[in-house]
Amino acid sequence: MHHFRLSIIVTIFCLMSAAYWGGITGLFIAAILGILEVSLSFDNAVVNASILKRMDERWQQYFLTWGVLIAVFGMRLIFPIAIVATVTGIDFIGVADMALQDPDKYADYLSESHVEIAAFGGMFLLMVFFSFIFDEGRELHWLGRIEKKLASFGKLESIEVVLALGLLLIAQNSLPKEIGLDALIAGVCGVILFVIVDSLSALFEDEEAGEQITDTIKKGSIASFLYLELLDASFSFDGVIGAFAITKDVVIIMLGLAIGAMFVRSLTVFLVRQGTLDKYVFLEHGAHYAIGVLAAIMLISMTHEIPEAVTGLVGAALIGLSVYSSIQYKNRQTD
Repeated sequence: MHHFRLSIIVTIFCLMSAAYWGGITGLFIAAILGILEVSLSFDNAVVNASILKRMDERWQQYFLTWGVLIAVFGMRLIFPIAIVATVTGIDFIGVADMALQDPDKYADYLSESHVEIAAFGGMFLLMVFFSFIFDEGRELHWLGRIEKKLASFGKLESIEVVLALGLLLIAQNSLPKEIGLDALIAGVCGVILFVIVDSLSALFEDEEAGEQITDTIKKGSIASFLYLELLDASFSFDGVIGAFAITKDVVIIMLGLAIGAMFVRSLTVFLVRQGTLDKYVFLEHGAHYAIGVLAAIMLISMTHEIPEAVTGLVGAALIGLSVYSSIQYKNRQTD
């Protein structure tokens, strides 16, 4: 329970703040948003845990404290305002004032930015999925020969980038011309950002050992921390936009999503400390497949509206199957 102590404190504070800001209705909506955020983000927590376990204790704690501030105020409040400011040409302060004074108009502007947001987040998550699928060094394969064969394609240089950009071109081609170029640029930026962060991690991991090992671990943790925040941002995009279907109050949205973001982080640390990924060996596989599905849904959503419940159900099903497969695998190993 101590892993979730900080999350419980944050939840109480956020619910009290929501009640003060919006009364009983505000408290209820914030609670609903928090529950939805957690239920739809378990796969995010699993993937986070696979990265967090490679970081030292200090950076794990930063992820749980400073990281949540970045996630809540940065990705779920400031970043959406920055997107609207960029798209509309209105200055940041003006958009922030709009979000508080005219939330309906702000929500409309944010919804109009959905294509660019989906392209950026979808491509970043697609690269996360491809980097896992095409990892030729992975020894354990959930889908047996099929997954092993896919992993063998990792020998091809930059196969992830080639496939991702190819899919982006196909998706962009189905969009109206006036928005197609913006979607293409946003998607390419998502790929570039992933490659930069992934390359930084690889650079730090490949440094020579010896006297540099402590500094290497520190730098590697910094790169992993940055990667985790970007991964969280990609997951949060649709959640922020979808929250406007429940309420237009940006303060209540931020408080509700803060509850979810905090519990996802606590769950991530819990999975690391309890060694859950080692006990359920296919759990990481299931989470990455869920990310692949989310990436595909985000790209499809550029032209077709898809309910968030679909994403959540598919993700939950994949996580459940991976847990079941892990138990079966463990039983076979002990027989």
